[in-house]
Amino acid sequence: MNHVLVVDLGYGDAGKGTVVDWLCATRPVHTVIRFNGGAQAAHNVVLRDGRHHTFAQFGAGTFRPGVRTHLSRHVVVDPLALAAEADHLAAVGVPDALDRLTVDGEALLATPYHRAANRARELARGADRHGSCGLGVGEAVAYGLAHPGSAPRVADCRTPAVLRRRLAALRDRLTAELGPLDAPPVDDCLPAFTAFGDRVAIVDRSHLAGVLRAGTCVFEGAQGVLLDEWHGFHPYTTWSTTTFANAEGLLAEAGLAGTAERLGVLRVTTTRHGPGPLVTEDPALPLADAHNATNPWQGRFRFGHFDAVAHRYALDAAGGVDGLALTHLDLADRLFSGGVRSGQGLRICRRYDSTDRLEPGPPGDLDRQAALTARLLAARPVYDDDPPADWPAAVEEALGAPVTLTSHSPTAEGKLVRKGTLSTPFV
Repeated sequence: MNHVLVVDLGYGDAGKGTVVDWLCATRPVHTVIRFNGGAQAAHNVVLRDGRHHTFAQFGAGTFRPGVRTHLSRHVVVDPLALAAEADHLAAVGVPDALDRLTVDGEALLATPYHRAANRARELARGADRHGSCGLGVGEAVAYGLAHPGSAPRVADCRTPAVLRRRLAALRDRLTAELGPLDAPPVDDCLPAFTAFGDRVAIVDRSHLAGVLRAGTCVFEGAQGVLLDEWHGFHPYTTWSTTTFANAEGLLAEAGLAGTAERLGVLRVTTTRHGPGPLVTEDPALPLADAHNATNPWQGRFRFGHFDAVAHRYALDAAGGVDGLALTHLDLADRLFSGGVRSGQGLRICRRYDSTDRLEPGPPGDLDRQAALTARLLAARPVYDDDPPADWPAAVEEALGAPVTLTSHSPTAEGKLVRKGTLSTPFV
């Protein structure tokens, strides 16, 4: 069997959810495995009958009967948000999402204290805000790094005394650092967390090896490589490894290294939420995204022309792909069919005024990444004269990787296999 690793090669929001849903609709997928991020993920799936769900922690294949979700130890789990997500899935016809869920007990918990601290820090930055989602995911990771032996974890939800002690220590430490937090008392939080522990199948790390041998799995990444904690443009990044690294590490632990296809997802527009570099941003583009509205924490959703320089960098940082899924081609078709004149419409940027190549550095050198951010904030795009008549071919040429799947609508039915192994059903 061939597993598939799905990673966004932009700043997120490229359409990972709809690609994962298509994979689960067109072949017998056993489990969708989440391998980074947390409840701040927002992977939109729309069905042909109009039902819609924004997947945050459940795998984006959950609309498909029998497809399971596994939250690996690399995911920051928010039980309160998970319960709300399960309620919405039940309302749109998926009553058994929690029954199809397993969670690694080593995964960090995101709590109301992390969320409150996250928001307090972001507000304190004033005009220098980073564009956080405000859900406490990065705060949970930071606390886990600082206090590895006492940070609340999923397995603690089954031992209330341990969980109470760890939540109290978390609250007290963050309060001492930041002042009073906008969060409930510990005893008010405990029932929800212990109910989560009673309801959900909590497993150890050895469980995943059996899952990977039971059938085809899709590894669903969160956010995008250009937001990666080490390779993204600091400080406008996430506290998460957004490349293939976590997924490949989980496969290697199971003795299955090299058994997966790497699929990178891109949209024909380069977009991002909130502040940070977006070299090709063009407010004149007549575009909107119904599933990515401006919000108080991330800020506005920004559109730019296709930035081949940034996406080549993402490919290099991620170590390359076996194929690309190119999404939102319906937007390019609409703009092109509108009768664009030379130099107008959605175009490709193959180089900046200062360079045509960005080189990834070694993980951990945030000073280097901050300097790269400063370069990008000053860079200006150089565009092809005209919009491409054949977007998949143009993207292949610009990035040197095959476009194996194209998406022309939000639904699975709007996907077309172009070339490569995706045309062969998994066995």
